[in-house]
This record gives sequence, C-alpha cells and structure tokens, in this order.
Amino acid sequence: MLKEFKEFIMRGNALDLAVAVVIGGAFGKIVTSLVDDMFMPLIGALMQGVDFSSLAWTVGNASINYGMFIQAVVNFLLVAFIVFLIVKVVNKMKKTPPPADPTTKDCPHCFSAISIKATRCPNCTSDLT
Repeated sequence: MLKEFKEFIMRGNALDLAVAVVIGGAFGKIVTSLVDDMFMPLIGALMQGVDFSSLAWTVGNASINYGMFIQAVVNFLLVAFIVFLIVKVVNKMKKTPPPADPTTKDCPHCFSAISIKATRCPNCTSDLT
C-alpha cells in the first residue's frame, strides 16, 4: 500500500496539481489585493463614495445585506477581468514558432503520402509533374 501511495504521489499529474494549487492560491491573493486595494477605491471614488457593503434591508430582526452581494459580484467581475488580462498578456509573450513547411504531399492518383519533392509516386508509379 505504501508503494502504491508513493507511485501515486510521484505521478506527474499529482505533482502538477499540487504546484498549481499552491501557485494559484498565491496568485489569487495578489489579484484579490489588486482588486480590493487599487480598483475598488477608484470605483468608490468614481461613484462618489458609495459603499455597497453597508446597503441592507431589515425584515423584523433579520438583516438582508444585499450590498455585500453586490460587492461580491463586483469583486468577482473585476478579479475575472484582471485574470483575463493577465492570461492574455502571458499568451502574447509566449512566442509560438511559425509552422514548419510541409515535407509530404498526397499523390493525386493513389492518395498515399509521398515526399514533397517527388516527381513520381513510389507507390503507384504515376508521373506527378
């Protein structure tokens, strides 16, 4: 059982997942701080200091804090947008090599793959010129 556990842990999938969770947690804190500490104060200033978190309805002894819900939705949308922008920038930074020139083509007579430089098909001996 210990051997199976060691094999499970040493699989690439488990290690990759563990690294992704740790990095994702740290990255999540950075993005949350960016939204909470930089963007939300700007949005609050643009909306003349409206604080969504204090908006609530009182029904009897219960308080329905719909402002907190609005705040959570705005935070989610901002976090999602910031992550989208970061992923877009990272994808642009990745340099993808241009596609390689093809080295084979299909024979128009027998449809087998042959060298692109061939003038006669080695399979059906058809002239390709």
